[in-house]
Amino acid sequence: MWLAIGKTVVAAILISFVSWLSGKKTGLAGFITALPLTTLLALAFSHLEWGDSSQSVEYAKSVFVAIPVSLLFFVPFLLAQKFNLGFWSCYSSGIVLLGVGYFVHTYVVKFF
Repeated sequence: MWLAIGKTVVAAILISFVSWLSGKKTGLAGFITALPLTTLLALAFSHLEWGDSSQSVEYAKSVFVAIPVSLLFFVPFLLAQKFNLGFWSCYSSGIVLLGVGYFVHTYVVKFF
């Protein structure tokens, strides 16, 4: 129980801090967000909770494949000015592309 509460508090503090920082120093907030902080925390928390090294390795492999695939979310934002897209258009299109990316991820992970 305490592990779950601790994980929630650490994750909430990290997300809240980066969200706050994005209004002050956008570049730094973007850099911190791009760091694998979430992955570092999630891998450690998962291993602490389950204690299974092979499961942790499979989890890390899945993340490795997911990182480039997850960049699909940002494609509409990169094209926003060229196609005169607003935030919500970019956001919703990015989520749709993430859905496509999930199927790509599922296919690629089978080969690792």
